[in-house]
Amino acid sequence: MTTNTQNLSGQSILAGAATTGNGRAVHGYNPATNEPLEPAYSLIDLDQLKIATAAAAEAFESFRSLEPAKHADFLDAIAENIEAVGAELAARAMAETGLPEARLTGERGRTTGQLRLFAKVIRQGDQHGVRVDPALPDRAPLPRVDIRQRKIAVGPVAVFGASNFPLAFSTAGGDTASALAAGCPVIFKAHNAHPGTSEIVGRAISKAVADFGLHPGVFSLVYGPGATIGQALVADPVIKAVGFTGSRSGGTALMATAAARPEPIPVYAEMSSINPVIFFAGALSEDPAAQAKAYLGSVSGSSGQLCTAPGLVFVPTGAGGDAFAQAISSQAPNTAGQTMLTEGIYNSWIQGVEALGGQPGVELLGRGTEGAGQNAPAPAIYSSSVEQLLENPVLQDEIFGAASLVIRYDSAAELVTALSKLEGQLTATLQLTDADHETAAAVLPTLETKVGRILVNGWPTGVEVGHAMVHGGPFPATSDPQTTSVGTLAIERFLRPVAYQNFPNALLPRPIAKDNPWNLTRRIDGTLTTTGE
Repeated sequence: MTTNTQNLSGQSILAGAATTGNGRAVHGYNPATNEPLEPAYSLIDLDQLKIATAAAAEAFESFRSLEPAKHADFLDAIAENIEAVGAELAARAMAETGLPEARLTGERGRTTGQLRLFAKVIRQGDQHGVRVDPALPDRAPLPRVDIRQRKIAVGPVAVFGASNFPLAFSTAGGDTASALAAGCPVIFKAHNAHPGTSEIVGRAISKAVADFGLHPGVFSLVYGPGATIGQALVADPVIKAVGFTGSRSGGTALMATAAARPEPIPVYAEMSSINPVIFFAGALSEDPAAQAKAYLGSVSGSSGQLCTAPGLVFVPTGAGGDAFAQAISSQAPNTAGQTMLTEGIYNSWIQGVEALGGQPGVELLGRGTEGAGQNAPAPAIYSSSVEQLLENPVLQDEIFGAASLVIRYDSAAELVTALSKLEGQLTATLQLTDADHETAAAVLPTLETKVGRILVNGWPTGVEVGHAMVHGGPFPATSDPQTTSVGTLAIERFLRPVAYQNFPNALLPRPIAKDNPWNLTRRIDGTLTTTGE
């Protein structure tokens, strides 16, 4: 299989085989013009989906048992294959999403960097999570037998591509990369907004599967309607977990299907978040105009189509807050709209803005200008009060795009009350100076119960991929607040622990064998070590 992008097939990749779907055909569209892009992509039917799920089941045992070096090299190879089609990939992604080349180049680097980071984890063996309680035959009053624990892959995983990240949260993005790193075959359902981009990356993954002699069922790329193929994929008994990034309605629909199965499975869904930013008085005491400029830039970047865009900002009453609000009103007209990902997302943004602007006690604070071409609305900033926020749930609705709401608050107590009524969020940001530490300390306990990541003096857009990152949060930010979809901890979503009690060494899996043949870091009697036992 080649990664040449000059001749996109418009086909799914079912266990390594390019396959024409038996269903209708769909096109990707250039959102700047609403013009269809070639080729048309044929959608698979339920029988064809079974080809992918059956192959994933067949591939599971051999894939989860890969030795660390080969497993890690496989992820590195996917990264290399994606980089090898860099220019063609960027061109197609630009055409399908309207995103600028610089943004997509950075997103590609994040995607390949994440794959390589996970490869390092595999070489270290951290994902095995080995724990050993050695036998204590002479312990009184009762002896202890040898008990060993490791984490194993859960099984084939269904991953759904995100609309707003055609690379980093798509075909080879975080959910796919972490599932593959865990040893789980992946069936990826492409987002219909960027089918060509998905095919290019899907070819890169499938090429690595073939080059390493892995079972072709390790990866499949399918095109199909979410209401039928997507739901059937989650309902298939072969699938043991789901990764999803998208709307609350889409995520909760998959959650319902997964929960209704004879064998319920986890859905790791990232959904809705308005990412509150809290300005304390000190942060607005010196240059509120500069703060307003930074805020508008964060709201409007990538047309606001980021999971962590600041949709809600708390600003104190008083001179500093007034100057901040005035700066927004004066600077907003200089903020130009950018092309949104699809006409459908643009229409949803229009509806959301109209709904927010029509609420009692909500006023337009500043409006930008429309961008060139289609689907590039003018950014919109509204304002209201804590009282209205507490009384009207519409003010907490996510508007996916360049829109935000400024809430003025009178006291720290009022701020804490407002924060306590918020839904779960991916992020919260504190804008402060040293003089604000006492007030911020009073807010932190509430924020810790509401969000997955708390920032100080920055903006929530931009998520570092590393070991400590958390990209998650209480519902509806995600379906499982105990997990993250970004960073090395994301691998653990697709693993489960198994204990082996009183096993003869000849039967022990290699990660927990007494001589530690893979040189893993293991916790023996509570102490981390690389020695054997």
